[in-house]
Amino acid sequence: MTRRTDYRRAAKYSDLEKVHSECSGPGGLKLAEFIADKLDLKPSARLLDIGTNRGLQTCFLAKEYGVFVVGIDPWIDPFDPERRPMVEHVWRNARAWGVEDRVLPVGVGVPKTRFADGSFDAAYSTTALEMIRGLEGEEKYRECLAEVLRVLRPGALFGMGEPMHLDVELPEDLAPLVTKGRPPWADCFATIGETVGAFQSVGFEILESGYAPDARAWWEEFCRYDPWCRTHPEEDPRRLEVDNGRWVSFGYLIARRPQ
Repeated sequence: MTRRTDYRRAAKYSDLEKVHSECSGPGGLKLAEFIADKLDLKPSARLLDIGTNRGLQTCFLAKEYGVFVVGIDPWIDPFDPERRPMVEHVWRNARAWGVEDRVLPVGVGVPKTRFADGSFDAAYSTTALEMIRGLEGEEKYRECLAEVLRVLRPGALFGMGEPMHLDVELPEDLAPLVTKGRPPWADCFATIGETVGAFQSVGFEILESGYAPDARAWWEEFCRYDPWCRTHPEEDPRRLEVDNGRWVSFGYLIARRPQ
């Protein structure tokens, strides 16, 4: 699979330590650009960003694509000494990026957003919904997808990227490392085929799906720059070292609410 190298928008923000301190999981702003380009976002479109974390991707989308982003995240930041909600960090970043007029952080999550049917022109989510699968199971994961479908206008697109595993048996030497923790990777990660099936089961049409061509590079960059990885090399970096590209990957889908 050919890797992409022309992340011209993400390349403007070259401080990768800063990027990974304000994003979750692999990919950072490259992932945001990869998904956003496939959504063909138009200026002033109403975009729902599901699972913002600290909101750097949210602000990037608002600034680089000119969209109005409603960013939702119900979590408290576990790495913040003051235990502030994630949406407080989204608003902090929105001010720093000069996009206060195009970002609205809201402390809610799927599947109970309480937005009206058809509220959004597009939806975006990265490194978020797999946590729902891991913590609450596949049924809850599908409930979240159904909620995204509901709040999109007919014909609108949903771009989603999340850690996934290849359609192979879990290597025996890797199994002890990915079946522990809360939640363990083995409970969070699915194959692209399984994820496509979940989207289709709630009514989405799949326009494109696959394993991201830069998946391994994104994971390697994550290990180098993510603050948790740097201070806990025995955790995710060790899993990825043992895996060595055999099982762990990163998948994406571009799906549409039918007309």
